[in-house]
Amino acid sequence: MLVPESQRRTSTELDERLDLTAGDRDAKRSAFWIMLALSGVISVAGVAGDSTATVIGAMIVAPLSTPILGVGLGIATGRVGLIGHSLAVVALGVVLVVATGLVFAQLLPNPTDVLTNSQVLGRTSPDLSDLAAALATGLVGAVAVTRRDVGDVLPGVAIAISLVPPLAVVGVCLGSGAPALALGAFVLFLSNVLALVITVTVVLVVVGYGRNVTRRRSVYVTLATVLLIVTVPMVLNTLSSLWAQQISRAGQRWLADVPGAYVTDVAWHGTTVTVTVLGPIDLPPIDELHSAVDAIIPWDPDLQVVHTVGSRIDTG
Repeated sequence: MLVPESQRRTSTELDERLDLTAGDRDAKRSAFWIMLALSGVISVAGVAGDSTATVIGAMIVAPLSTPILGVGLGIATGRVGLIGHSLAVVALGVVLVVATGLVFAQLLPNPTDVLTNSQVLGRTSPDLSDLAAALATGLVGAVAVTRRDVGDVLPGVAIAISLVPPLAVVGVCLGSGAPALALGAFVLFLSNVLALVITVTVVLVVVGYGRNVTRRRSVYVTLATVLLIVTVPMVLNTLSSLWAQQISRAGQRWLADVPGAYVTDVAWHGTTVTVTVLGPIDLPPIDELHSAVDAIIPWDPDLQVVHTVGSRIDTG
């Protein structure tokens, strides 16, 4: 059974955990905003310093999943007030973390250098694997919040679902003059939010906490629509990554008869695919590579070959 009766939290317990207006609201709110502000600073510092350990620390500290799960609770139980308040808290939290990253970027000596580190690059091109992981992690979080015996897994959920770090990347990218990268990181954040909301709503309804089915239908339609919108760029990123791998292999076949030549990178810029090649002066006819690329991509993309004359020197 997903949530055994003996381990199921009561509705009052769920409210105490997920509703910031229930119980000692002043203490809850102060703790939430203090921890979110600190996690934002830690996350931004970790992103700027390309420190995975620091970013993981920020994930554990961040309390942003609480109001997001509160949205799911509000949808499942038909409480419009809880949905509205939880969404407002999430929106203000987004502004706080993004603003922290934007300000921090102004203090960096070379803000554009941050755009190439692993913490940024790993969060600006989300694909379908990120969405699948978010949905699975959201399911774990939903089960953990409704069962008393598995609550200890929530720190692991916080690490896996990654809410604050993408927002830190959004702020740093905006502050570094890279709005396209910021948009990619925000898509990752939004997909993780939707995964949490959808999975906790489904679990709560299936387990028996839900009511007011008619009132929830419009909310379900809205969630499905937003999820579809978010999925589109993730599908495109997945296809772009797959095509880049195929083009790289086609490039290697194109260079097979040129000793020492190899493809170093394949990148997309709109409808233009750029293939970077390191090798001697003479390369095979570009038309051969263009034909191979046309066979891979379902439209006729522009092909650009960046040729660096030279060779690789192994010193080890």
